[in-house]
Amino acid sequence: MTLAASCGLDLLATAVVLVDENLTVAYVNPAAENLFELSSKNMVGQALVRIFADDTVLASAIARARANNCSYTEHDFTLGAAGHTKLHLSCTVTPVEPDARSRREYALLLEFRHIEQQLRIAREERMRDESQANRELIRNLAHEIKNPLGGIRGAAQLLDRELERPALHEYTQVIIKEADRLQALMDRLLSPHRLPQIAELNIHDALERVRSLILAEYPHGIAIRRDYDASLPDLRGDRELILQALLNVVRNAAQAMQGRGEITLRTRVARQVTLARRLYRHALQIEVVDNGPGIPEALRDRVFYPLVSGKEGGTGLGLTLAQNFITQHHGTISFESAPGNTCFTILLPVDNGRDQG
Repeated sequence: MTLAASCGLDLLATAVVLVDENLTVAYVNPAAENLFELSSKNMVGQALVRIFADDTVLASAIARARANNCSYTEHDFTLGAAGHTKLHLSCTVTPVEPDARSRREYALLLEFRHIEQQLRIAREERMRDESQANRELIRNLAHEIKNPLGGIRGAAQLLDRELERPALHEYTQVIIKEADRLQALMDRLLSPHRLPQIAELNIHDALERVRSLILAEYPHGIAIRRDYDASLPDLRGDRELILQALLNVVRNAAQAMQGRGEITLRTRVARQVTLARRLYRHALQIEVVDNGPGIPEALRDRVFYPLVSGKEGGTGLGLTLAQNFITQHHGTISFESAPGNTCFTILLPVDNGRDQG
C-alpha cells in the first residue's frame, strides 16, 4: 500500500492502524486518534506493545493473521492505551501486500470498531429501512384516502345545488371545506416524494419560526427557552422539510405536556460524527427537551412508526414524517425519555458528506 493510498483511509469512519513487520505503528487515521484519544504523533513510530497496556488478545489475533496470511477478526475484547480507559472492541487484522512503489512497507492493517458504535450503526440502518417502509405506507394510505375524498366533495357540491333552504347550505359547505382540508393533508403526506429544494439555511432561523408557531398555538402555558450556539455554520438542505421536521418534534413535545410546561431548544456542534457509516468532521446537533410526563415504556420502540400515538386523537404521523425528512438529509433523530425530561436529538451533517476528512 502506498502512502498516498493510506491517506485515503482518513475518510473512513472506522479506526485504522497500519504497522510494519516489527509491529511498529506507521500510520493511524483520524478515527483511530479519536477512538484511542491519542494523536498520531504519540502513536506513529511506537511499538504496539508500548502503546497498549494489555494487548494479549490483539497479539494473538495478529499471530493468527500472519500464520494463515489472511484476515482474522477478534469480535469481542477489551483494549486501551496505557493510562486510558479500556474499550470494548472488535478488530480485524489483515496482511498487506507489499508494494514496490511505496517508500514504506506496511505489514498489517488493523481495523478497530467500537462495539457500541457498531450497535448504533446497526440501529441507524434499521431505522432507515423502517423510514423507507413508513414512507411507502403513508404514500399508499394517502392515495387510498384521496380517491373517496373526491367523491365526497363532488356529492356535497351536487347536494348543495339541490337544497332549497339557504340555512342547509352551511352544512354542505362544512363538508366541502373539510374535504379540501383533508385533500391538503394528503398532498402534504405525499410531499416527501418530491425532490428536495437544496439551499443554504440557518438552523436558528428555522427554530425561531417553529418557536413563534408553537407560541401562537399555545399562547398560555408553554414556555420555550433558547440555548443556541451562535457559531454554528449554515446547513445545506430543503428549508421546508427541515422546518416541518422541527415543527413536528416541538409540537409533539407541546402536545405531550398538554399545553403546559417548558421546552428547551438547544443547538451545538457535534464533532467526528458517524452517520450512515460515513465520518463527518462536523454536524449540527439540535435538541428539543421538554419537562413533560415522558414517553410511555410501551411506545418507546414504536414512537417513529406511523399511526402510533400516545395522545387521544393523535394521528401518529408527526414523528414519522420528522424522521423521514431528517433521513432525507442524511441525518438521524433519536430520543431519551424519563418523567420530567424527554430529549429528542437531531444530528445533521453540515454539508451532506462534503465536510469530511
